[in-house]
Amino acid sequence: MIYITGDTHGDWMSRLNTNAFPEQKSMTKQDYVIICGDFGIWNDTKKEKYNLDWLEDRSFTTLFVDGNHENFDRLYSMSVAKWRGGKVHFIRPSVIHLMRGQIFHIEGRAFWTFGGAGSHDIQDGILEKDDPRIKKWKHDYEKMFRVNHVSWWREELPSQEEMEEGRKNLANTDNRVDFIVTHCGATSSTLLYSLGEYKPDVLTDYLEEIRQKAVFKKWFMGHYHDNYAINDKEIIIYEQIVRIA
Repeated sequence: MIYITGDTHGDWMSRLNTNAFPEQKSMTKQDYVIICGDFGIWNDTKKEKYNLDWLEDRSFTTLFVDGNHENFDRLYSMSVAKWRGGKVHFIRPSVIHLMRGQIFHIEGRAFWTFGGAGSHDIQDGILEKDDPRIKKWKHDYEKMFRVNHVSWWREELPSQEEMEEGRKNLANTDNRVDFIVTHCGATSSTLLYSLGEYKPDVLTDYLEEIRQKAVFKKWFMGHYHDNYAINDKEIIIYEQIVRIA
């Protein structure tokens, strides 16, 4: 069995407890729940360790693509391993980060994955840790800013190497997969969904390229905190937990 859901922001206990997700009672570690970004890797605190251990103790295996709200200093410092045909980071033995531009073969289905998204809540800038405006703006809820290497990382948007690897891996399957799993969506799709509110960036334009050349059955994305079908193939998912295989 394979289920998919949206952003969890580290609150796995609320989304994936047995009351909210009773289907897990009949699942094993050979069954999977995929999280479409903003998984919740932040600071290496006792609380986060406890919550990750709780997630590891679930009956299923958790898979996730990264979002724009992850601690990329931590995530990208982890050892890279191979799993089901693609590159991963093992957060726990059964909590696995699916890296960008990879193809994974899971239960006879092919998944192309690509995390990341451009943050929309940074209109007042990206500040350095010693910037005096941080203290001044801390309780000003009209200010929308992030702090470099604390609440924002440039790796939220992809490198050229990641994008090229995604193209190459997709080409190796003749541009055909069963599922695409990302955090944000392609330019045309997000413009349609937001009525022009969400502006294009390097990642949405890249995903538009993928959208136009890939043959796929379904594309699932998080990021927008909504449960919404853009069309019959491209699905925004948030609180829902949907079985896809």
